[in-house]
Amino acid sequence: MTVSTLPLNDGHQVPWIAFGTGTALFKKDAEDAIRLAIDNGFTHLDGAQVYGNEETMGNGIVASGKSRSELFVTTKLAKLQPGATPKSALQESLKKLKVDYVDLYLVHQPSNHIGQLKEIWKGMEESHKAGLTKSIGVSNFTADQLNTILEVATIPPAVNQVEAHPYVWKALQENLVIHDQYKIVTSSYAGLSPLFRGKGGPLDPVIEQIRARLEKTRGAPVSDGQVLNKWLQQKGVLVVTTSSKAERIREYLDTQFVPELTLEEIALIDTTGETHHQRYFPGNWPPE
Repeated sequence: MTVSTLPLNDGHQVPWIAFGTGTALFKKDAEDAIRLAIDNGFTHLDGAQVYGNEETMGNGIVASGKSRSELFVTTKLAKLQPGATPKSALQESLKKLKVDYVDLYLVHQPSNHIGQLKEIWKGMEESHKAGLTKSIGVSNFTADQLNTILEVATIPPAVNQVEAHPYVWKALQENLVIHDQYKIVTSSYAGLSPLFRGKGGPLDPVIEQIRARLEKTRGAPVSDGQVLNKWLQQKGVLVVTTSSKAERIREYLDTQFVPELTLEEIALIDTTGETHHQRYFPGNWPPE
């Protein structure tokens, strides 16, 4: 199965869905999880220095037997150690990941670099010029923080990975205007949180209604998670997700074959989400 891709503003393509090694795999051995994800069809692997598992993520990549060109590998810059730069930090990551380059390198948390965002972004551009990463981007950046780095950027960020789901979509509008202007891909983490962490919210009956319609149209099972991931996919969002179950991993990848939501269904999810602002990782965003 070929995973469909999204175009980046630097000419590269990114698989629309990624297997993440944070949250459940934080500071844990990720080798088996990475193997399971690759064996079941994932090609985009989303890691980070702060997750503390790049070494075992690299073991999983090697053990998969996949050639480097078949995979899309993302990592993220943590808080810099004294004397380190984004480039030297990435060189350390490459050793752990056992690869010569990553496909995407993100600034993980702007709060790690207060007053230094412009300098950090120039360091990200250095990493790109050195051929250590094909694309560079950011994570958890507000509109103001994006504007700060865009003042000095010769390469605009290709991606901004943020918490994204219907309960925060309205709050992301300022971001989305800039993303559209610079063709920055919006990437989501916690995209399925309304279903798992927010059960009983106003979206539940809406998702169920749409799921039943899609299942009837498809003539095959459709899950609640596929409805929300389809909503994200149709918004042009790069989805980062994870699971320890092969069946769930295959279900995520199968989302691209689920029939499209109608414009009315997308609007219904949008308007229902607007009635209930809920952030599940508030520590990653300034107080609202």
